[in-house]
Amino acid sequence: MKILVTGKEGQVARCLADRAADHPDLELVFAARAGTDILLDLAHSETIREAVRTVRPDVVINAAAYTNVDQAEDEPELAMQINGIAPGILAEEAAGCGAKIIQVSTDYVYDGTLDRPYLPDDAVNPIGVYGRTKLAGEEAARAATTDHVIARTAWVYSPYGKNFLKTMLRLAETRDEISVVDDQHGNPTSALDIADGLLAIADRWRSDGTAGLGQVYHLAGADETSWCGFARTTFAESGKRGGPVAEIKAITTADYPTKAVRPANSRLDCGKLERDFGFTARRLETSLSKVFDSLADFPSP
Repeated sequence: MKILVTGKEGQVARCLADRAADHPDLELVFAARAGTDILLDLAHSETIREAVRTVRPDVVINAAAYTNVDQAEDEPELAMQINGIAPGILAEEAAGCGAKIIQVSTDYVYDGTLDRPYLPDDAVNPIGVYGRTKLAGEEAARAATTDHVIARTAWVYSPYGKNFLKTMLRLAETRDEISVVDDQHGNPTSALDIADGLLAIADRWRSDGTAGLGQVYHLAGADETSWCGFARTTFAESGKRGGPVAEIKAITTADYPTKAVRPANSRLDCGKLERDFGFTARRLETSLSKVFDSLADFPSP
């Protein structure tokens, strides 16, 4: 089975590359805006069409996105092109060559007002440009083909790129105390776990080509916490390995204003994915440890 993955340099795509060896029956082909044989830029529709028609995959995983939540408020048109319009073109081209598509989406499609973890069929109501554009991407993929799966995730971290974990470690190199928001709650999710979940879906399609088609799933970490709690867990692991640590001061969202509003509740219920595909992400401490194992200068504890 051949899988075309967008966003070659992104956290999810790089973790898919790391996990590919565990799935020898899946051939992963990575596309990016530059520096690769398969050029695919979600901001330019002609590159999307050419890439899919060249690769002729069995599955497309759209792991690329415009992810700068605050900057999206200033660049809504570009964010919509990449997050909202391009997935529809990608799904249309996938359908044209008989391929299925997994559209990776986000907790930001919810407004965060529920007092429990969100289920995949709960009402969506994005409160910022990023969430609105990602929801538009879901709708575009859904309209283009029935052979799709929407996989919403949240609070992504990994050994790669920019993410909360790496920011905390960097700040701790020069600060003894770091203020972190404690009234936003969600599921920290290792991109390595996201990769495993996406590949579990693709693997199932090798034997059951209709599994989950047309459905929305949540693919997120097994544990819920606040950003403050996530920071403290991060430094507990870093300290075990002789890495940087800092005291964490709990603050409120009001104490740390940002251009884009964040959902106060980003907790995602992943039970549907477990029921349909038998996949559950690892517990936070285990996933965190595996990410640290892949970071330079961090020996095993």
